[in-house]
Amino acid sequence: MKNAEELKEIVREKYAEIALADKSEKKSCCTPACCVDGNENSMADSYEGLKGYEPIADLGLGCGLPTEFAAIKKGDTVVDLGSGAGNDCFVARAETGDTGKVIGVDMTAEMVKRARQNAATLGYSNVDFRLGEIENLPVQSNEADVVVSNCVMNLVPDKARAFDEVYRILRPGGHFSISDVVLTGPLHESLRKVAELYAGCVSGAIAKSEYLDIIKSSGFVNVKIQKEKSIELPEEFIAEYLSKEELALVRKANPGIESISVYAEKPMNA
Repeated sequence: MKNAEELKEIVREKYAEIALADKSEKKSCCTPACCVDGNENSMADSYEGLKGYEPIADLGLGCGLPTEFAAIKKGDTVVDLGSGAGNDCFVARAETGDTGKVIGVDMTAEMVKRARQNAATLGYSNVDFRLGEIENLPVQSNEADVVVSNCVMNLVPDKARAFDEVYRILRPGGHFSISDVVLTGPLHESLRKVAELYAGCVSGAIAKSEYLDIIKSSGFVNVKIQKEKSIELPEEFIAEYLSKEELALVRKANPGIESISVYAEKPMNA
């Protein structure tokens, strides 16, 4: 079993590859066809039609539409965790307007650079991209009105620390809307050994009940699931990495995988 730093380095390397890829390529690591050319992300929802959507920033890395449910208001300060090339940040900017502010945080320097280039191309001056890890966010306490994140928390080894950080940066009465991958059944150890699947948002996932308990333990209230959908991993993809014996064990275990969007609030008296 790899330690937290090794796992983060795997994720960082994979997303650096995506950030440096040609802009016409949509290589997704948050997909059962992890980083394989010619495959669409079966986890991702389409952003097309959402106000503020900018195709140049959409790398197909998500598993939901957290900004659609985030109830962002004009003038809000919004923080996007794992901001990638800026997709959710630009959608959030359309909601918060010129009087608001959007901060994107990503641990991959190549992604931050690409996001900054996209913001400059679009002429956005109130979107700030910062290099940093979710367990130690480069954001002041009580600075954010809203936090969003799309298929990133599952990649963080210390999820309790990550949600504690979300709580810290939110103002009292602030809230988050986070899309993520969770488990509703056991995930066989053979799958956890596949680094590409870890970077693909699957083997970094934990049980849905545990995920929600971590959120509540961080102090959040009014925790609710806004959207959920089942995800199936194609056997032809898994078979490329597992032996016949391991694949048989995976079939027997029948892992349940879901994409969920979760909402929660920081208490007003916090």
